[in-house]
Amino acid sequence: MTSLLTTDRFAAAARAAGATAPDSVLTEVGTELINRWSEPQRFYHTTEHLAACLELVGDEPAVALAVWGHDAIYDPTAADNEERSAVLTAELLTECAVPVAVIEEVTRLIRLTAGHAVAPGDRNGALLADADLAVLAAPWPDYVRYVAAVRAEYSHVPDDLWRIGRSTVLQSLLALPTLYHHTPTLESPARTNLHRELSSLTPTPPPPTG
Repeated sequence: MTSLLTTDRFAAAARAAGATAPDSVLTEVGTELINRWSEPQRFYHTTEHLAACLELVGDEPAVALAVWGHDAIYDPTAADNEERSAVLTAELLTECAVPVAVIEEVTRLIRLTAGHAVAPGDRNGALLADADLAVLAAPWPDYVRYVAAVRAEYSHVPDDLWRIGRSTVLQSLLALPTLYHHTPTLESPARTNLHRELSSLTPTPPPPTG
């Protein structure tokens, strides 16, 4: 799937969104984004995840550009990756001479991925959120591999703190009224996986004594 990631693919999305910069600029920006998604600290948030999301969102230009930018900055030690990715993407799309209104929509969508809460009627937000969370509904062995890849990205975090942090993430996802807006058939398997992982992170209380 990652073989589908080319600078031409980025350029096509940028052109569809109204970019007017020369082809050489679009190629340069596309190369920078692919290089960022290929950084060594990434185990899940890689070009494979990027390619999978692009396949799921289809041809909507603003959503496709948001996919390209939503994890353009990924530092597992930082808490503001979405915001920094939004700012960077705005700068890169400005270089591409993408219309300002489109850039504003792209950055709004990137910021939405910080919590994946989608307002009613937000079609673009629903497309992006569904694609970004699609892995949660994967068959259990694939889901386990996804979790292991995320854990590898957070290898600097001790196990006890990982369990606390990961549990918080899972609980926030389970608290969303709806995980999927365009693909409701994913809702049940995703919630089953989330509950199963959350249970594995919760210590079993000792049996009563006396």
